[in-house]
Amino acid sequence: MSVSGTDWDLLSSYAGLLSLACASIYAGSHGSLSSRNAGGEAAEEEEEEEEVERLSSQDAYLFPVIGSAVLFGLYLIVKYCGKEWITWLLQWYFTIAGVGSVGKSLIALSRWTLGQSRWQKFDKVQLLVLKGRRELVSLSLRTPSLYLIPLGSIPSILYTVGGSATRRSALLTDVLALSFSHNALSLLKLDSFKTGCVLLSGLFLYDIWWVFGTEVMVKVATSLDVPIKLLWPKSLAFTAERGYTMLGLGDVVIPGMFVAMALRYDYHRATQRQDPTVSKVYFTTTLAAYATGLFATMTVMHVFRKAQPALLYLSPACILSFLILSLARGEFKEAWAWTDEVEDKVEPKSLASSHSNGKVQHADEASAAKEGTADVSADSPPLAQSESAADQAVKKRTRKKRD
Repeated sequence: MSVSGTDWDLLSSYAGLLSLACASIYAGSHGSLSSRNAGGEAAEEEEEEEEVERLSSQDAYLFPVIGSAVLFGLYLIVKYCGKEWITWLLQWYFTIAGVGSVGKSLIALSRWTLGQSRWQKFDKVQLLVLKGRRELVSLSLRTPSLYLIPLGSIPSILYTVGGSATRRSALLTDVLALSFSHNALSLLKLDSFKTGCVLLSGLFLYDIWWVFGTEVMVKVATSLDVPIKLLWPKSLAFTAERGYTMLGLGDVVIPGMFVAMALRYDYHRATQRQDPTVSKVYFTTTLAAYATGLFATMTVMHVFRKAQPALLYLSPACILSFLILSLARGEFKEAWAWTDEVEDKVEPKSLASSHSNGKVQHADEASAAKEGTADVSADSPPLAQSESAADQAVKKRTRKKRD
């Protein structure tokens, strides 16, 4: 193709979509870091962290099966019952979910922009719902959140109650989809690289079958008008005459979970080495592999003029990037055995010692000795009181005998 015949409008849409996807994964990966991962001291003052779901290898094996059942169920509904009512139902579901999702993403963005120390200077508002002595609901928010949550409801309201042109707006769709992606990556976490490889391998086969083997995936994706996709107009002027380049949210979240886990592993390695600087080598490599895989998807799609299952390229890219890097660095066994679980803070006993009576004692022995001393001193006053009471009784008897 000559330079003069280059379709810059289409190429710009590929570049824009690639940038959106990578930016979403970058933000979501850092959102998945807990206070323990980041090594910050904000955990004591910050709002209570939400409970996160960690997917195990058993969950990863079942994921393609459950996904296939849901996908095929939607296909049957669309084919035999029509798409209108299921689209209406899903739109209201994502409207309600979008209010909280966009609001939460705005809070995370504001906290990152202001910095943790400045964010903590805002007053904390706590909402408690009690039934007797039972705590039903507990919500803790900083004062800016009271304004950001209502602000976050605007995209959802416009998307649902607006006209067809508003609902098809790429801007509203992308705002909602990016917030869903950010929160999914922040709250859904893989527990190990083994689980990540199982999940990506299973969905690799899932994508091939449902896209190339049947019409199910294409039928459902083109029938349901819900904000679970990223859109970019095929125009340098951002006009919608030529339509949009589209990327399903699953092609962002699923590989993004693997990239986010690589970032948490980088922080784990820095913690083990007690290194204040974090070398994000695994995160950078897997994110670059994701971008390469998505670029390959768009290239094949552009050449053959046919939609491609993105996980066909993204899954091998992410898995191979981890395997090659860990083997090249001689860290494969350590990385494969690592699990991303909450670790209790335990002081090393071998380092803690105290001197007592000229002898070196370990922490457990020293604490036991202190507890024993405390028990004796605590029992001493009653003992002294009982002895003095006995002396008084003897003196009374002696006086009576004298009398």
